[in-house]
Amino acid sequence: MAKYDYDLFVIGAGSGGVRAGRIAAGYGARVAIAEEYRVGGTCVIRGCVPKKLLVYASRFADDFEDARGFGWTVGETRFDWGTLIAAKDKELSRLEAAYRTTLGKAGVELLEERAIVVGPNAVQLTRSGRTLTADKILIATGGSPSLGPEIPGREHLITSNEAFELKRLPKSIIVAGGGYIAMEFAGIFSHLGVETTIVYRGDKVLRGFDEDLRNRITAAYAKQGIRFVLGHVFTRIEKASAGLVGHLSNGTTLQADAIMFAIGRTPNTAGLGLDKVGVELGWNGHVVVNAYSKSSVDSIFAVGDVTDRAALTPVAIREAHAFADTEFGGKPRMIEHTLIPTAVFATPEIASIGLPEHLARERCTKLDVYKADFRPMKATLSGRDERMFMKLLVDGESGKVVGCHVLGEDAAEIIQMAAVALRLGATKADFDATMALHPTAAEEFVTMREKWIMPTEAAG
Repeated sequence: MAKYDYDLFVIGAGSGGVRAGRIAAGYGARVAIAEEYRVGGTCVIRGCVPKKLLVYASRFADDFEDARGFGWTVGETRFDWGTLIAAKDKELSRLEAAYRTTLGKAGVELLEERAIVVGPNAVQLTRSGRTLTADKILIATGGSPSLGPEIPGREHLITSNEAFELKRLPKSIIVAGGGYIAMEFAGIFSHLGVETTIVYRGDKVLRGFDEDLRNRITAAYAKQGIRFVLGHVFTRIEKASAGLVGHLSNGTTLQADAIMFAIGRTPNTAGLGLDKVGVELGWNGHVVVNAYSKSSVDSIFAVGDVTDRAALTPVAIREAHAFADTEFGGKPRMIEHTLIPTAVFATPEIASIGLPEHLARERCTKLDVYKADFRPMKATLSGRDERMFMKLLVDGESGKVVGCHVLGEDAAEIIQMAAVALRLGATKADFDATMALHPTAAEEFVTMREKWIMPTEAAG
């Protein structure tokens, strides 16, 4: 008779949890997954996928405008929010069904209720009250939008979760935050005709990104009519007859139909019982793990956004796969959290791989910078004032490319392939030796010849 009910019990059926369960089951493990909401997790249900669908919808405003320059006669256009949300919901249901099918085919048992940890090898299902045992427990519960410190009127705010379910499109919205989610939703709402304001505590949005990208996306958004209020935070929210009134730390007020907070995410560890069984939790409640995703308790592991590593879906999937290989496949391996490509699906889009310039200057004795700022071919006929920006950072001593950054259409698609080159240690000479594919925007990366000289360097 088996010592435990399962070899692996996973809490959370998101991208990481599903991958770990499926791979472990493929190695012959007896696996169960508990999920209290919907199968698919943040990315599929209330994150990357629905967000990208809304981004696509918002960009048609530019497409209609561009079409005229190419000889198309575009008639009256009208956008219907309800139709978009219904289509989005239909696609998410399809994806959730696909995830369920994947688990079923793999032989993973799905338990649709909340589970909490009650021992190093035990979990309890909160609805049925059942206690189940497992040789190993994997925490893959992801994260949730944070609302920050308690302020009066916080109950009137929405987060990205509620934004996906709005019954109607607001005429005006204030987005608090300056990261990925804030910038993406600001772009979505603005392109759908919503009067949009961004409020951010810092002096510049997208902290951590290359300065050129930060400056250019801010300028592009301002040109589109998005208003920025920087260096301040909300202290109070009031409901008024005409919508919501937000009071700022500088004593001023802003009014809008809706106020959305996108100020960060918090790991979903509250109430899971982890602290009671000795699992070490970090500064924001995340599970502290080693390079093999093991917590301070030998039988308990964690992957994805519930840890304090890169909070990106592909990272969670890789961590989960490596965990299953290590613990059930006899193939120990860890994931390197370096050279991770990333994108902000704003409009214009930005994407990066490698170091931003400020970090590259700290780490390289000599840094060569190459930039290309140009009007994309499409814009020559569309007539829109649109720019494309590309940047290569090269270690001046080794010739190795250490950073690659793009702003403009299909930035993410370009960076995904550039990521392969950087992963292989490509040098500027390798880029130069690569034949250009013409006419494309991406060819700029293999035709850059002139080094950019900093104004201070030129003066000296």
